[in-house]
Amino acid sequence: ENQLFLEEERRMSFLGFKCLEISRWVICGLIGFLTGLIACCIDIAVENLAGVKYYVVKQNIEKFTEVGGLSISLILWAVLNSAFVMVGAVIVAFFEPGAAGSGIPQIKCYLNGVKIPRVVRLKTLVVKVCGVICSVAGGLAVGKEGPMIHSGAVVAAGVSQGRSTSLKKDFKIFEYFRRDTEKRDFVSAGAAAGVSAAFGAPVGGVLFSLEEGASFWNQMLTWRIFFASMISTFTLNFFLSIYNNKPGDLSSPGLINFGRFESDVSVCGLLGALFNILNYWLTIFRIRYVHRPCLQVMEAMLVAPLGPDQSEDYPLQLFCADGEYNSMATAFFNTPERSVRSLFHNPPGSYNPLTLSLFTLTYFFLACWTYGLTVSAGVFIPSLLIGAAWGRLFGILLAAITPNGSVWAVPGKYALMGAAAQLGGIVRMTLSLTVIMVEATGNVTYGLPIMLVLLTAKIVGDYFVEGLYDIHIKLQSVPFLHLEAPATSHWLTAREVMGAPVTCFNRIEKVGTIVDVLSNTSTNHNGFPVVMPVAASDNICGLILRSQLIVLLKHKVFVELARSRLTQRKLQLKDFRDAYPRFPPIQSIHVSQDERECMMDLTEFMNPTPYTVPQETSLPRVFKLFRALGLRHLVVVDSENRVVGLVTRKDLARYHLGKHGLEEMQLAQT
Repeated sequence: ENQLFLEEERRMSFLGFKCLEISRWVICGLIGFLTGLIACCIDIAVENLAGVKYYVVKQNIEKFTEVGGLSISLILWAVLNSAFVMVGAVIVAFFEPGAAGSGIPQIKCYLNGVKIPRVVRLKTLVVKVCGVICSVAGGLAVGKEGPMIHSGAVVAAGVSQGRSTSLKKDFKIFEYFRRDTEKRDFVSAGAAAGVSAAFGAPVGGVLFSLEEGASFWNQMLTWRIFFASMISTFTLNFFLSIYNNKPGDLSSPGLINFGRFESDVSVCGLLGALFNILNYWLTIFRIRYVHRPCLQVMEAMLVAPLGPDQSEDYPLQLFCADGEYNSMATAFFNTPERSVRSLFHNPPGSYNPLTLSLFTLTYFFLACWTYGLTVSAGVFIPSLLIGAAWGRLFGILLAAITPNGSVWAVPGKYALMGAAAQLGGIVRMTLSLTVIMVEATGNVTYGLPIMLVLLTAKIVGDYFVEGLYDIHIKLQSVPFLHLEAPATSHWLTAREVMGAPVTCFNRIEKVGTIVDVLSNTSTNHNGFPVVMPVAASDNICGLILRSQLIVLLKHKVFVELARSRLTQRKLQLKDFRDAYPRFPPIQSIHVSQDERECMMDLTEFMNPTPYTVPQETSLPRVFKLFRALGLRHLVVVDSENRVVGLVTRKDLARYHLGKHGLEEMQLAQT
C-alpha cells in the first residue's frame, strides 16, 4: 500500500470498481470452463488408451487360456503397463519434477502464502495432464482427482493474469489482478473447480478450498468459487455427453459417479494411520536413495506390472466354467473408479471373502508404494477403493456370523462407510469430504453417518500420525503456518523468534549500497525496513520488498537522473505489474560505477504503514497477527520505535509441538 497504489485507487471511479468485480466473475467462469475441458480430455484419453490396451491383453488371455498357459499374456500386460508408466515417469523426472504426485500439498502451501517454485507454471500443467493419463492408463494404483485439483489451480493462476510468461504472450487484460492476494483468491477457485470436475461436487469443491486449501478466506469468494465449480461440472458433462453420443444427458456428475446408496455404519482411521506411517518411511527412503531421475523412472516401471488393470466391461473367465468369471482377475483388471462402484452396488454373494481379503491387502501396499513415485498421481480413488474393499469384507463377515445378518447387513452399505473412513483416515478431511461423498452418491440421507465416520477416522488417525498431505509438507521442509501457534509456546516472545540484526535502508539510500545488499547471497532477504533519522535514533518509516527494489534499479529511478531529465517518464504501478511474478535476478541488472554513487528515494514506493510489534509480544499473539493478516514480514521495535528485529514466516513455522514438547525443525532455504 504505497503512494502509487493509493493514487491509482483514489483515481478509480465507482464504475471502475464495478467493472473489476465483473472481471472477477468472468475470470472464475473461464477457470471453470477450462478446468472442465481439461478433465474431459483426461477422461477421454484414459478411456481410449485403457480400452485399446485391455482389448489386446484380453485377446491374448482368451487365446492362451485355451492351451493352458497365461505367461505370454502376463508378459504383454507387464510390458504395456511399463511402457505407459515409463513415458509418464520420464516426462515428470526429466522435464518437470514439480508435476509429481497429486499436487495438493503444493497447492495447499501456495494458498497458505508459500511461493513453491514452478508449482503454477504452464509447463507443469502440460506434464501433469500427460503424466496422469499415462499413470492411470499404465494400471498404477492411482487416481485422476488430485492432479485435477492441481490442474485447476494452474489454470486459475494463468487465466487470472491475462498472459503467459512461459509463452511470453501478454493479452493486456486483467492487469489489475497481477499481485499475490488476487492471484491466490483465483487459485482457490481453480482448486475448487478441480474438485467439482473430478467428483461432480460443486459445493464440495467450495468446502474443499475452505477446509483444506485457502488460508485467507474472503466471504466474497464463496459465490465466485461456487460459480467456477458449477461451470466446471457443466462443461465436463456437456462435452462428455457429446463424446458419448448423448447430447441431452447433462446429469453425469463428474469423472466419479458412485450412484445411489443406502448406508449406516461407521469405522475408524487405523488403516489410514498405518497407510500414512508406511508412506512416510517410504518417502524418507526415496529422499535418501532414489533421488536421481533415472532411478525414479526405474522405480515407477517396477511398480507398473504389479498394479491392477482395466476394465470391468469384459469380465474374465480364465479357467472358470462357462457362464462364470474369475472374481479375483476381474477385480485386478478394472479401473479403480469402476471397482469402487462394483463394491458399492454388486449384490451379496458377488465376492468371495478370501479373494476380497487378498485383493484388499495387495492393493493397500501397492497404493502406499505408488503415492510418492515420480509420476502424476492422486490418492483419492485408491483410498476409496481400499476402504470399500475392506468395508464390504466387514459386511460379508458380519452377515455370516450374526442371525438374520443377510437381511440388514448389506455389504454395499459397509463398503461406502469403509471408503469414507479410509480416505478420511489418510487425508483427514471432514466437512468437505462429507459433502463430496453425498454429492457423488446422489443421496443426502447419508450425510450424518458419513460425517460420523469421518470424525471417528480423523480422531483415531490424529492420535497416531498427521494427515498424508501434512506429512509430505513437513518432509519438504516448507514453512507452512497452521491455524494456531503451538499450545506450549506462550513463554516465547518476539525477541526470541525474530531475525536479528536487520538490514535496513534509509529513506534516501545510495544505489551502490542497495545493489550490494541485494547481491549478498548469504542473506537473500526479501523485505527491508526503511528508517529515517529522528533525534539520535533511526525510527522506522516504511517497508520495501526486494522485487520493488529490483524494478527501481532496472528503470534507474535515481534522484540525480530525475533532476537532469525533466521529461523522464514517471514510474507507474503498471511497471511493477508487468514484471510480476518473475522479477529479474539482481545479477541481470547492470549498474555502472557512476550510477552506484547516485541516490534513490524510496518514499513513493515503500509501504509507509508496516505492521510492527513490541519485542515483548508473546509468540501466539505474533502468530495470530501474522496468520490473520496474511503477512510476509512483521517488524519488531523497541520502546523508542527503533527496529530491533524482523519476523518472517520461517521464524514462526520452525516451531512445532513434538513428542517432547515444543521443538524446532529445519526449514528449506528457498
